[in-house]
Amino acid sequence: MTTSSEHDTIDLLDPAEFAFTRRVWVDAAPETVYDLVSDVSTVGRWSPNASEVAYDDGAGPRAGAWFSGRNSKADKEWTTRSQVVEAEPGRGFGFVVGGAEGGIVHWQWTLRAHGRGTVVTQAWKLLRFDPVLGSTRADLTALRDYMADSVESTLVALARWLAETPGSRWFQRTTSQAV
Repeated sequence: MTTSSEHDTIDLLDPAEFAFTRRVWVDAAPETVYDLVSDVSTVGRWSPNASEVAYDDGAGPRAGAWFSGRNSKADKEWTTRSQVVEAEPGRGFGFVVGGAEGGIVHWQWTLRAHGRGTVVTQAWKLLRFDPVLGSTRADLTALRDYMADSVESTLVALARWLAETPGSRWFQRTTSQAV
């Protein structure tokens, strides 16, 4: 029988243990939500950790495209390079930090029409270990939990922004009017 400890080093761990999924319903069509999440420059409006995110010159929301973004946590700041691995308007958008080949974290947005709006699912999955993320089970568990809290904040802020921003170029109400 194998037991685990918070002090287990990464050579004893499976990256698949470090993943989560969160979801929220928003009052907007899947195509509208896709336009927002695939325009990586908008994520700073909702994310408590990401800012100054932009596609490389000439790139956009398509598989294979690269972008950079600044991240922060407590008193630390760093820049990441990510590659888009999925870009399906109205359905999903995904990217891998570090690139599709050899990246360390997969982020995925999945969109599903529900009633007059969209269920937005955001998932985070560790693909491989990297010392920059931590070296023990406790480090990686803390990172996963921190990122889960960040995603919850992001999704709530996205839903709130969509509800409170009528007239913006992104807002498209999906409610029907009586005739």
